[in-house]
Amino acid sequence: MTESSFQAIGYSVCDGVASITLNRPARKNAIDMVMRAELAQVIGAIRADRGIRTLILGGAGKDFCAGGDISTMQDGAGSAEAARNRMADVHLWLEQLLTLDKPVIAAVAGVAYGAGAGLALAADFILAAPSARFCMSFMRMGLVPDCGIFHTLPRVVGLQRAKELIFSAREFGAEEARGMGLVFEILPEPQLLARAQELARSLGQASPAALSLAKRALNASPTSDLRTMLEMEACAQGIARSTDYHQDATERFLNKTPLAYSWPGARRE
Repeated sequence: MTESSFQAIGYSVCDGVASITLNRPARKNAIDMVMRAELAQVIGAIRADRGIRTLILGGAGKDFCAGGDISTMQDGAGSAEAARNRMADVHLWLEQLLTLDKPVIAAVAGVAYGAGAGLALAADFILAAPSARFCMSFMRMGLVPDCGIFHTLPRVVGLQRAKELIFSAREFGAEEARGMGLVFEILPEPQLLARAQELARSLGQASPAALSLAKRALNASPTSDLRTMLEMEACAQGIARSTDYHQDATERFLNKTPLAYSWPGARRE
């Protein structure tokens, strides 16, 4: 296991599983400028490291993330150019996270407000404790959603529901979030991180090429036509069939020996 020292996040890698922990619990892990810079550094490193197979996002203490730290947003607040540049800096690492070829799992307890909800939505799977509370809180501050929410939220919950959640800026809990398809599983808080690690380790046993290709195709699907998706499917399958992983799986299957990959059964509170 390797760990790196940062001021606003925790970061470690163990057996191909990378873990990022937002680490400002006294501020409900709100995202300040230091955290932004450290997330940019770490996410870039994760993209470049092929030894990392999966990523877990979590928060220190009782909360996932309260969103952007408003106390750090005053510099240049009256300048549209400065505000746009701040968001452009975030988008550099956010796009890297959203397009990460590796599976991402978010473990959410407590608040996931504003940009914190956006960060959770960047994951492929959101695991939530019963204490989890989500809110697209931007309208309360006279702002529009950021952290990729215009892109991610309608794809997860549908356009009409996304409008309702954004326009109302209301809080909703883990059960309602699961009913919308936003939360994958609800687990008691003491089991949350262990379940995230279990899923991450399991996904780490799958073919990296097949996972990467499947994730890219699924992410492209909502805005692609049938012919494009069929061509992507054909090309992806051609690559997947050429991998050593597929050859080994075929031999295992023919020899009636266990396959290397299996998905752990679903768990719900």
